[in-house]
Amino acid sequence: MTWIETTSLTFTARHDDGDRAYAEDLLDRLEDLSLKLEDRFEVVPSGIGVVVHPSPIWLNAAHPFLPAVRWAAAPAGRRYLAGWPMATEVHVLGERAMAKRAAGEASYEALRGTAERLYTQIVLAANNESIPPPWTPMRFLRYLNWAWLVEGGAQHFARQVDFFRAAVIRRLREGSRPSFPPGRRDAIILGGTIFDLLEEYRGGGACELLIGRLRRDGPIANLEVAFDLPIREVEEMWRDYLRELVRPQAELTTLPSPEDLLGPFEPEP
Repeated sequence: MTWIETTSLTFTARHDDGDRAYAEDLLDRLEDLSLKLEDRFEVVPSGIGVVVHPSPIWLNAAHPFLPAVRWAAAPAGRRYLAGWPMATEVHVLGERAMAKRAAGEASYEALRGTAERLYTQIVLAANNESIPPPWTPMRFLRYLNWAWLVEGGAQHFARQVDFFRAAVIRRLREGSRPSFPPGRRDAIILGGTIFDLLEEYRGGGACELLIGRLRRDGPIANLEVAFDLPIREVEEMWRDYLRELVRPQAELTTLPSPEDLLGPFEPEP
């Protein structure tokens, strides 16, 4: 394949000829996102490259860890693992491959936003050196333990949590009661809901506090400091938030009630 290069003010994309318009639009969206992130973070890297792969085969060949991470995710979230962030590059699928993977309009918008989410992960890592990228063995282990924070933070700051509502509903229908904080299987589906709830509850700055440092005593400490509440109250608030999140669509379909989906609140053991 012959690579074509398209540039913007602070980004460069490599792609095939069929994805030229897609790449131009993608770079425009990344430029807009970069400006918004500059208002919230001290460090916002520029000079990031975007590699647009024409098929999943090309993407998987470039990033052999990706199929394993996708397989380990809950079924409702696997389609959204359609790219991979590196220290100075974002790798994503092309437009046709994204469209084939989508399961509806919101699903397509979430997939279309993959590059923005992955670029946001690069920004988060630039402001918290404990999380990837780059993908050192230690940072990969941290990602497995803190995937909800990495994926959720990227969703939130890229303003994409609403696109995952259908995936949230599917996850609650098909799986067991989700843990809190979400495990790595649910990270890309449910991680963003924690950040949106936090911003709604405590306002600006709280989400930056949550993502800015991985506390040695673990995720519970991060959540208690960010929410300024005991973890049991944070969890109860989050489960109530999920019920409200799914209720509008549940009332218009034959889905079970939110209470059936989530069950009554019980403290985690």
